[in-house]
Amino acid sequence: MYNESILNHKKLLAVDDEADVLEIIKEQLPNYLVTTAQDFDSGLQLIREEVFDLVILDIMGVNGFELLRECRARHFPATMLTSKAINVESLNRAIKEGAVSFLPKEELARLPELVTEILGELQQGRTHWVKLFDRLDSFFKKKFGETWNHLDTPPWTGFY
Repeated sequence: MYNESILNHKKLLAVDDEADVLEIIKEQLPNYLVTTAQDFDSGLQLIREEVFDLVILDIMGVNGFELLRECRARHFPATMLTSKAINVESLNRAIKEGAVSFLPKEELARLPELVTEILGELQQGRTHWVKLFDRLDSFFKKKFGETWNHLDTPPWTGFY
């Protein structure tokens, strides 16, 4: 398993246009230092001015893929968060553009274990994709049906 003490007090940024989602993220992650932004410009400014151990980016409301590029330039691991844009295309794009994981908003109740797992995998030099697909396999099968088999092969080792 992961060294829990190393994971405590990690600095996270969550960028989402829905204030209630940001509030849920903060409440779900009391052992992390969570900074939030509710729009693209605020998120971009924080990414450019501060250092984060993980960035959680909404895809739709804040132009998350553009912020992902900025995170990659700063060498910040980022995970995509969405409900409306959850489809095989957005999962493939997240994989191709270097996200370390993908979090369905429908799974926010599992956020503490997922974020701990993401950071633990990063600590060991890996992305979270393998564990994500194992953990949320039934969710993705239910959501995508047969198209679930059309995902691109993620980069299973290393994230940069």
